[in-house]
Amino acid sequence: MRGAWPQVSPECYLGMAERTEGNTIEKDHVESAAPTKEKEKKQHQAGLGHWMARVLKECDEVSKDFAADPVHDLRVALRRCRSMADGVMAIDPDKSWKRMKRAGKPLFQALGELRDAQVMMDWVERLGDADDPVTKALRDFILGRESHLKAQSLAALEAFDKKLWSEWCIDLPRRAARIRLGSAVFKHMALERWTEARDLHNRAMRSRSQAALHQLRIGIKRFRYTVENFLPQLHEAWIDDLKAMQDVLGEVHDLDVLWATASEIKAFPDVASREYWHAQIVAERGQRVEKYKKKMVGKESLWAVWRAALPQGPQIRSAALSRLKIWSAFHDPDFQHSQRVASLAVQLFDGLVAAGVAASGDLEPRAILYAAALMHDVGRGHKEKDHHKRSGRLIRGVAPPLGWTALGLQMAGVVARYHRGALPQPSHKALAALPAEVRPTAVLLAGILRLANAFDSRRDGRVRRLEVKRKDGMVIVYAQGYSAYGPVAETVAGNRFLLERTLRQSVMVRTLAARRARRPRVSKVAAARKMAA
Repeated sequence: MRGAWPQVSPECYLGMAERTEGNTIEKDHVESAAPTKEKEKKQHQAGLGHWMARVLKECDEVSKDFAADPVHDLRVALRRCRSMADGVMAIDPDKSWKRMKRAGKPLFQALGELRDAQVMMDWVERLGDADDPVTKALRDFILGRESHLKAQSLAALEAFDKKLWSEWCIDLPRRAARIRLGSAVFKHMALERWTEARDLHNRAMRSRSQAALHQLRIGIKRFRYTVENFLPQLHEAWIDDLKAMQDVLGEVHDLDVLWATASEIKAFPDVASREYWHAQIVAERGQRVEKYKKKMVGKESLWAVWRAALPQGPQIRSAALSRLKIWSAFHDPDFQHSQRVASLAVQLFDGLVAAGVAASGDLEPRAILYAAALMHDVGRGHKEKDHHKRSGRLIRGVAPPLGWTALGLQMAGVVARYHRGALPQPSHKALAALPAEVRPTAVLLAGILRLANAFDSRRDGRVRRLEVKRKDGMVIVYAQGYSAYGPVAETVAGNRFLLERTLRQSVMVRTLAARRARRPRVSKVAAARKMAA
């Protein structure tokens, strides 16, 4: 097709305009570099509500002539909203996040293609002389393509539903505000992005291929967006380095695309011009690769600086659990009940281990039980009937957060699935999908969760403390706030069977008397002084 982009390497043009904002000067909004940085900081602190409103404002600006700066500004605002949606929708099940992303995608992509052309034109003018035939060939090709892309962007802008976006401007920022910025949950997300980007870095440093460097740029971009949107303090400290590294890799990609385009459209009239342009592009590209390596290779690299501020060791699993906990809170209509059940389940587990009835094992069943208890009612938010089955499916469908294995989360889903309803059977698909060696552990944890859930079956929090003792071949569970003649007793009696069958011991439940607060001891001398006074 006349005027179309040449067929070059896969994804060659994707994200060419995704480089950092530092590549263009926002002439309409800033006067100097210092105010730019200060304004960016204030805009970041404004949050999702600011950026969603900014989209509507920039739509009016860009419609005037689709100049480079307004196109860039609108893409920045859309990208902020879409990347925030990516982070929040991993926790919040509200469908509006996906709808918002989908609504902005056609406009974002159309503007991206236009931005690619504008960025390429900048490179052509920077590297070539005005009277150079290669420069002229590339300019003519890009200008012809740019007019078509402006028309395409205008159609996408007119199709963009501003009224619906305005409605989301009110609702979505409220939902996002439920998760505190800078929390362990977002640090955990950032660590996942750091890990992915670091792996891409290692591959790129080994191969030095165009594709590997392109993927590395995307990995650093995703890491940057997570920090940028959800970790304001770290973003303030890292913004310059993050932008610089994404910028450098973005320019490497731009140069690769420029060379591929010039070759495809046969812009070189002779061998000499081809060699001249190739030498220029290779030199510019090499400078940027070396600049990246200087900052990102070695023990003192930026990778080490960034990693030091993110969760370490046990903090990783703790942050992952916090992430699962918040995910549960968004799904569960009565999350306070689930938290109480989780506390009771852990008390019961610890008591069984201390009494020598159950072993902790190597699969960290305590953490699996606690997570399963927190998530056991996530299916309740969708429908009441068979919600335990839906809970199991939802949990098993969650991508394992860093610090958790797929097997651990799969076990948590099975445990939650059997907190009520039919007893586990070998023929059940969920249980049969587990490796044979962990099925007994999963059934034991399900029995513990089922009994713990029964203690709060009235959802009133009356039973808050459990103690376990082993006596006369029986397991005795002492429950504070429990009455053998109350409505909870019948539920408890029916739900202890799975645990009894798994332990192969009778489980008896008794009332645990509340401990009286001990009066502080007063010496005889102090008592005499008090009486004398």
